[in-house]
Amino acid sequence: MATETVAKPRTSVRVHVQKFGTFLSGMIMPNIGAFIAWGIITALFIEKGWIPVPALGGFGTNAAGAPNVGLVGPMITYLLPLLIAYTGGKMVYDVRGGVVGAIGTMGVIVGAGIPMFIGAMIMGPLGGWTMKKLDAIWHGKIRPGFEMLVNNFSAGIWGALLAMLGFYGISPLVTAFSTAAGNFVQFLVNNGLLPLTSIFIEPAKVLFLNNAINHGVLTPLGVQQSLQQGKSILFLLEANPGPGFGILLAYMFFGRGAAKASAPGAAIIQFLGGIHEIYFPYVLMRPLLILAAIAGGMTGIATLAVTNSGLVAPAAPGSIFAVIAQTSRDSYVGVILSVLLATTVSFLVASLILRTTRHSDEGDLSAATSRMEDMKGKKSSVASALTGAGAGGTAVLTRPIENIVFACDAGMGSSAMGASVLRNKIKAAGFPDVKVTNASIANLTDTYDVVITHQDLTERAKPATASAVHYSVDNFMNSPRYDEIVELVKSSNTQGTADAGGAAAPAAAAPAAGAAEAGAPPSGILVADSVVLNGSATTRDAAIDEAGQLLLARGAVDNDYILAMHEREESVSTYMGSFLAIPHGTNAAKDHIMKSAVSVIRYPNGIDWNGKEVKFVVGVAGINNEHLHILSSIAKVFTNKAQVAQLEAATSVEEVLELFGKVNA
Repeated sequence: MATETVAKPRTSVRVHVQKFGTFLSGMIMPNIGAFIAWGIITALFIEKGWIPVPALGGFGTNAAGAPNVGLVGPMITYLLPLLIAYTGGKMVYDVRGGVVGAIGTMGVIVGAGIPMFIGAMIMGPLGGWTMKKLDAIWHGKIRPGFEMLVNNFSAGIWGALLAMLGFYGISPLVTAFSTAAGNFVQFLVNNGLLPLTSIFIEPAKVLFLNNAINHGVLTPLGVQQSLQQGKSILFLLEANPGPGFGILLAYMFFGRGAAKASAPGAAIIQFLGGIHEIYFPYVLMRPLLILAAIAGGMTGIATLAVTNSGLVAPAAPGSIFAVIAQTSRDSYVGVILSVLLATTVSFLVASLILRTTRHSDEGDLSAATSRMEDMKGKKSSVASALTGAGAGGTAVLTRPIENIVFACDAGMGSSAMGASVLRNKIKAAGFPDVKVTNASIANLTDTYDVVITHQDLTERAKPATASAVHYSVDNFMNSPRYDEIVELVKSSNTQGTADAGGAAAPAAAAPAAGAAEAGAPPSGILVADSVVLNGSATTRDAAIDEAGQLLLARGAVDNDYILAMHEREESVSTYMGSFLAIPHGTNAAKDHIMKSAVSVIRYPNGIDWNGKEVKFVVGVAGINNEHLHILSSIAKVFTNKAQVAQLEAATSVEEVLELFGKVNA
C-alpha cells in the first residue's frame, strides 16, 4: 500500500507536467517555420552573415542617413512573439482568443522593448481564456441582430485593456524574469556548468518533456541570446542528435533480437529525420542506458562551450540536416564536432552497458514501445519502425487491434458501407468487441490501430494517422483486403491473449459506428416514394441527378447538395462493387442536409460508372448517423449474391423494402 500511495502522486505530477509542457511547446512548434525563416535571414544578411546586406540585416544607414531597420529586428521583436501569442490564444478560444491574445501581447512587446517570447506565451493564452470567460457572461443574452456589434466591440475593448495591462503590468515582470534567466544561463556558461544540464534534459526527453524543455524554455531564451550574440548554444542542449544516435549504434553492434534488427532503421529516422522519440524504447528496455545519453549530452554541450559555437535559430526537428542548416557561420567545426563527440561517447558508454549486463532484448522492444506510448499519452507516430510495419499494411502490433476506422471524404456514405461490411466479417470471425467505425478524413485523429480508405484517399489520411496500419481498397463491398484485415485482427488478438498468459477476459462491447444500428432506426429514412425500380438515366451524372432529385423531393436536401454529390464523384468514385454506387455530398456540404434520407434506383440495363457496371444507385444524405442503419442493411444485402439477384428480380417496391430489413419498422 505504501508503494501505491507514493507512486500515484508521482505519476500524476508527471502527467500534469507533460500536459503543461505540451501546451507551452504547442505555441512554439506551429511557428517553427517562422523561426527558421528568421534564422536564414539572420545567417545570410546581418553584418557578420554570409551575404551582408545593410537594408535587410538592419545595420548601417540608408540614403537619407537614417539607420536601416532591416528584417531581422522587426521579425524577432514583433512577428515571432505575435505569432506565438495568436497561436496560444487560438488554442484556448479559437480565432477570437488568438486575436485578443495578440492584441494584449503588443502591450508587452512595446513596454519591454526587447523580444517578448515569454510574455507572448503568457498573454496569448491569458487573452484567449479571459475573452472566453467574458463571452460566457452574455452568451444567449444578446438581442438578434446585435451579435456582431457586441462581439467586435467586446473583443476590441478587452484587447485594449489587456494591451495596457501588458504594457504597465506584465512587461516589467517578464523583463525581469528574462534578464534573470539569461544571467543564470550565462553564469552556467562562464563557470563551465552548462554540461550539467544534461543530467536533467536527457531523462526528461525519455519522459516526453523534451518539447516542453526545448520549445517552451530553451527556444525563447536562445532566440534572445542569438539576437544579441548572433548565435546561441541553447538551441543544441536538447536537439543534438548525437546521444540518441550513439545508443542506437550500440544496439546495432551489441544488441540482441528485435532490438538489434530494428536499430539500423531507427538510427536513420533519429539522425536524419530528427525524430528523437524513436530511441526512447531502447532506453526504456535498459534504463541504465540513460547514463549513455547523459554522458553524450554533456560531451556535446562541453564541446560547444569550449569552441564557442551555436546555432542562429532552432533546429526543429533535431535532424543533422536541420542542425547544419541553422549553424552560425563561425560554428561549423564546433557544432559538427559536438555531434560527433556526443555520438562517440554515448556509443562507448552504451556499448559497455550492453556488453556487461545480462539481458535479453528479444520480445522486450514491443513492451518498451507500449510503455513509451503510455507515457506519451498517445500512439507513437514512429512506433511502426520498431514493431515491423510492412509495406502491404500488415504489421506486428504492440497490442491487440481494438479500433478500426473506415474513412472517406464525407464520412457518411462509402465509409459507412465499408465499415458495415468489415464489421460483419470481424464479428463472424469471433471478435465482436473490435470497434469498427467510420469517419471523414477531416475528423481523423492518430488514435486508431487500422485505417482503411479508398486508394485515392490513402495519402490524405496518412498524415493524420501516421501510427496506424493503412489499407487501401478500390472495392468497398467485397475487397480482398478485408480478409487480410480479419486475419490481422485474429493474429494480433491471439498474440495479445497469449502474451497475457491465458484467455483474455471479455471486453466491454464497443459502440459500433452509428449507434442506430443497435436499436430502431429513425422512421422515414427510406420510404416507398424514394424507391424507383426502372431508372430513366443512362449516364453516371444523370443517375446522380436522378437520385439527388428524389432526396430533394423529400425535402431532405437543397439543390447545392446535388451539386456537391457531383463534386464528390469527381474527386473519388462512390462505386462500391456488386453493381452498387452510393453517390453523396462532400463533407463541406453537410450544411445543405435538412434531414436524413436515402433513395434507391434500379437500372436493369446497367450504367457505365467510370468503367464499372452499376445497376443500383443509392443516394445518401445523413445527419448524426441516422442513415447508418439502412446503409448497414444495404451493405448486408450487397455482400450476398443471392440477395443481389433477388433485388434484380424484384417486381415491386415492397419487395425492395422487405429485402432491406423493413428499415422503417
